[in-house]
Amino acid sequence: MRRLRYGVAMSLDGFIAGPNAEYDWIVSDPDIDWAGLWSQFDTWLMGRRTFEIAQTRRAIFSGSVQRWIVVSRTLKPEDHPDTTIVNSGIEAAVAALKAETVPESQKDIWLFGGGVLFRSLLDAGLVDAIDVMVMPVLLGSGIPLLPEGQRQTLHLESSESLPSGILRLSYSIPPR
Repeated sequence: MRRLRYGVAMSLDGFIAGPNAEYDWIVSDPDIDWAGLWSQFDTWLMGRRTFEIAQTRRAIFSGSVQRWIVVSRTLKPEDHPDTTIVNSGIEAAVAALKAETVPESQKDIWLFGGGVLFRSLLDAGLVDAIDVMVMPVLLGSGIPLLPEGQRQTLHLESSESLPSGILRLSYSIPPR
């Protein structure tokens, strides 16, 4: 079965975006091998707001991701022919994605971006891992890592401190 991994940048005080949804506080670090990271995935799963941001930079990701899936009640599939839009049955759709047999590889699915989608899939027991890049900044307010929900125990798989001050943390989520 394929794994669903949540990848996110977070401020030290627990926010994934500023009070106006800005992300200009995310530190760039030349030691991060983005191509290597992206090569671990063949599918990106994201919400509409993350998609709108990623769409403006889609050329950067060309060749690295074969499939984009967006959870949205407002986007129309005919307006985005190169993207799969899921507007209902999200948990069942994600469970089916995880169960897919990928002939050429068993690459992971990257849940990218917002906390609301992450929380719903985490509470449904569908998220297998969390990869957090803690940025060396205190925002003071903004959009939190995730909204309230069920308690979840995590297992630290790895940690790395980068010269820029970014702390990379990778956790697995034990099955319930």
